Amino acid sequence: MTAGTAPPAPPGLRDPGRGGGAAGLARRRYLLRLLVRRELRARYQGSLLGLGWSYVRPAVGFTVYFLAVGVFLRMNESIEDFAVFLFSGMVLINFFTDTLHAATRAVRGNAPLIRKIYLPRELFPVASALVSAVHFVPGLVILTCGAVISGWHPSPAALGAALLGFAIVAVLGMALGLLCSAYNVFYRDFEQVVDVLGIVFTWSVPMIYPWTLVRDTLPGWALELYLANPLAIAVSLFQRCFWSPGTAGDFEFPPGIVRDGLIALVLAGALLAVAARVFDRKQTRFAEEL
Repeated sequence: MTAGTAPPAPPGLRDPGRGGGAAGLARRRYLLRLLVRRELRARYQGSLLGLGWSYVRPAVGFTVYFLAVGVFLRMNESIEDFAVFLFSGMVLINFFTDTLHAATRAVRGNAPLIRKIYLPRELFPVASALVSAVHFVPGLVILTCGAVISGWHPSPAALGAALLGFAIVAVLGMALGLLCSAYNVFYRDFEQVVDVLGIVFTWSVPMIYPWTLVRDTLPGWALELYLANPLAIAVSLFQRCFWSPGTAGDFEFPPGIVRDGLIALVLAGALLAVAARVFDRKQTRFAEEL
């Protein structure tokens, strides 16, 4: 070894503060489960209903929107089974926004733990996303019960559409959550940006209104831009599964919805790979910034 050169790193060791990516998460499954349980206990500590709030929150949100849009604005008169139509999109968008909000705050919210010990920082946003998935289940149960009451008779193709829609939202939410959680360590404005975007997400998808209203109102280029939104595609796929089978079947979904859904999933996966790379590079400075 010549003078002035650093000694080679011992084999098997890695630079401190760097995560192990997906492989590292797989090796630390037990630690990930502990973080999920810890976050669930912390969220409902001292609560009388506990996880029961996961049923109350979507039910109350649905009631407010159904009364305001469905009854007062009479949207339920123009859309068959408007309740199922509305909740099919709401349960998916709530999952996305909850994932994004929780993941964005995950690293900064665990600052005391990060400053004291080393563990892969990506565990925190991933654990927050898994907690959001736990909260998604009660809403899905309510949606399924409502769809059954409305005469739900899904086909394998419809169930596949729902799985594709969920995959798009889960992967996209995790990708954006990793990016926002990393940059939120350095710029706290990201929490406020995510809160504002939550309002935009609600109205940028065919959840409260049908996509045909956009088609009949906006010019062609604006419609193409609207349908390029992965969340709009995912919501339509969920409605294809839970709402459409219980109706007369005369509703027109966006053309090529499954093809566009597969493209959206691939692009979301690519964004997740980029987000993981950015997070891994940024996390080396988390401890000193926090």
